This record gives sequence, C-alpha cells and structure tokens, in this order.
Amino acid sequence: MKVILKENISNLGTKGEVKNVSDGYARNYLIPKGMAEEATPARLKEWEKQKKIIEKKEQKEEEKAREIAEKLEGQKINFKLKAGEEGRLFGSATSADISEALKEKGYEIDKRKIELEDPIKNTGNHEIEIKLMPGITTRIQVEIEGTK
Repeated sequence: MKVILKENISNLGTKGEVKNVSDGYARNYLIPKGMAEEATPARLKEWEKQKKIIEKKEQKEEEKAREIAEKLEGQKINFKLKAGEEGRLFGSATSADISEALKEKGYEIDKRKIELEDPIKNTGNHEIEIKLMPGITTRIQVEIEGTK
C-alpha cells in the first residue's frame, strides 16, 4: 500500500514522502497513529501544495536558527554554585540550568538542543555545543565559579 508520511519516521522516510509499505503496517500502525495517510490521487495533489508551504516555513525557521546561532556564538554564561575542595560541585549544572540562563539573556533554547554528555560537575570554563537545527550548531562558554 502506498502511503504519504505525515511526519519523519526513522528507518522509513521523512515527512511528505510517498512510501510503499505493507498493508498491515499501514492500516494497523501508521494510519491509526496519524503518522501517514493512504496515497490517493487527490491526497497527492493536496500534499504537493502543502509541501511548498512547508518548504517556505522550514526556510524561514532555518534563517531564524542561523541568526540565533550568530548571536549566541561566543556568549558566556556564569554560574555560582557551591563547591567543595578541588573545585568539585555539590550537585551539577545541567542543560536545563543552561537553558534557563539563556532564557534570562533573551534566548529561547530548548534544553534538548544543548549537547551535554554529562552534567557539569567541576568549576572552571566549559565549552558547550548547541544544536539549533540539523547542520546549524553554535558554541557557548559556561563558566562555573565555586562558592563555599
């Protein structure tokens, strides 16, 4: 059965693509969950129109993400957290903390876009990568000062 994907599905395709899948997969999973719809000629024409609108929207979002990336490049965020001997923190600085600090500076960045392998647990300077969109990343500096 041919279906039009309504969203990106890993190992299958991206939004707007027409894919040939088994009838059971389409009827029992994709269509009921709203992830796809049957590819009839009328729906294909409708998707072509919507595809152009979506492309324009994505282009605007990409431009906005590039603009934000330029503004964020080189930004520095300071935290004062309780630390023990040798600069080890009592607790940690997480992506949520960094997101909140960025929000205070006027940037709405989702915590899931902040790339931290592990929460920061030491004082000092740390370079953090933020992935705004696929292919658009920027780096910021996070400085953590220890207090007693």
